[in-house]
Amino acid sequence: MKKILLTTALCATLVYAENILLPTEKRTFDQSKYIPDISLVLDTSYVTRNADPDEVGHFEVPGIAHGLLGSHGHDGATHATYNAKEGFNLNYAELILTSNVDPYFSMEGVFHMSENGFAIEEAYFTSTALEHGFRFKGGKFLSNFGYINVQHHHFWDFGDMPLVYESFLGMHGINEVGAQLQWTAPTPFYLMAGFELLQGTNEQMFGNETIGDPEDPVAKGATAPSLYVAYLKSSFDVGDTTFLGGLSYVYGESRIDHTEDEESPHAFSGVSQIYGADFLVKHYFDSYSYLKFQNEYLYRDMDGTQYSVDENVTVTGSTPLLKKQAGFYSQLIYAHDTNWRFGIRYDAFVKNEIVKNGPEAFAPDNMDKYSAMIEYHTSEFARFRFQYNRNNALYNEDGEQQHIDTFMLQANISIGAHGAHDF
Repeated sequence: MKKILLTTALCATLVYAENILLPTEKRTFDQSKYIPDISLVLDTSYVTRNADPDEVGHFEVPGIAHGLLGSHGHDGATHATYNAKEGFNLNYAELILTSNVDPYFSMEGVFHMSENGFAIEEAYFTSTALEHGFRFKGGKFLSNFGYINVQHHHFWDFGDMPLVYESFLGMHGINEVGAQLQWTAPTPFYLMAGFELLQGTNEQMFGNETIGDPEDPVAKGATAPSLYVAYLKSSFDVGDTTFLGGLSYVYGESRIDHTEDEESPHAFSGVSQIYGADFLVKHYFDSYSYLKFQNEYLYRDMDGTQYSVDENVTVTGSTPLLKKQAGFYSQLIYAHDTNWRFGIRYDAFVKNEIVKNGPEAFAPDNMDKYSAMIEYHTSEFARFRFQYNRNNALYNEDGEQQHIDTFMLQANISIGAHGAHDF
């Protein structure tokens, strides 16, 4: 009995010495206990469409965007959209690492690999110990603007981004280096407000870098950071039905460099704003079966100057340019069970006003897109989707409206531990 008591006392003394008497560096947080979760997501597809593969890269949504199908090039680089090629596509392999750092922070890295190169999709830290409902994030991350912007491609209900999002913000949405502060209110229902200060380098409508020779620029740059995002989101449950809604706003400098375009090289300098509203209803029939109705509306205002340039990137003319454009998408998703899902989506532009130095420019407004999909999951780690698109929003270089039918078979496979996605 005495031997047992002595042994217990000795153990207690050693624990005390390790935690109290040893130097401070020996008593710090043991990070080795937090081994990162690692996962890899692979996305491939087979695509066929009723359009010449050499021409689709030149189609545009008049006055709004170009290069939404196929590959296109500017700024000295070639960019390929998802599902860009006729036939087989290796869209990407995405490596994800996430873990708690210590009792105060977590960290996540998302690394995007494709045949076109390697990119850091996201790399950020998040506070886990702030009080009074506050949370801070810093690094490179997808903004919480709107609803779908914060989601990665492999979580989308369709193989392509909604038309209005991709047209206004590009296929990566608002994905920036910066800081985010969110506050969740102490209310009986979910209510969250957020603000983000971002560098401001969106590929489609924002930017702050000087265009052309710094000594004699086409458009002088702006001070960074230059992109501001604010939003308010709320949700509540009624029985087995969840309602989620939000209002979002983004303001930033715009420097858009198309000086290397083959047909009409130009650049834009000004300020831009987007107002967004999103609304979602999700009703659960049981643990696996549900019906989801998802909607977003975006309105953008771009005000500045468009510059025409020659082959030497010398300004040959400047024109005041004002754009007021708006669009939306609505989609309905039905999950029958853990294996089968079905969905339809409608995209449309409802406003397309473009004023260049007086008269309104060519800006058709009968631009929409229809999509339908059938999806089969062998498990939560593998899904196969067949999707059909009818795109009436694109015009060729002669100003003729195109009607593009696209058939796509997509495979999305993941391995490893991967954290839960936002609702």
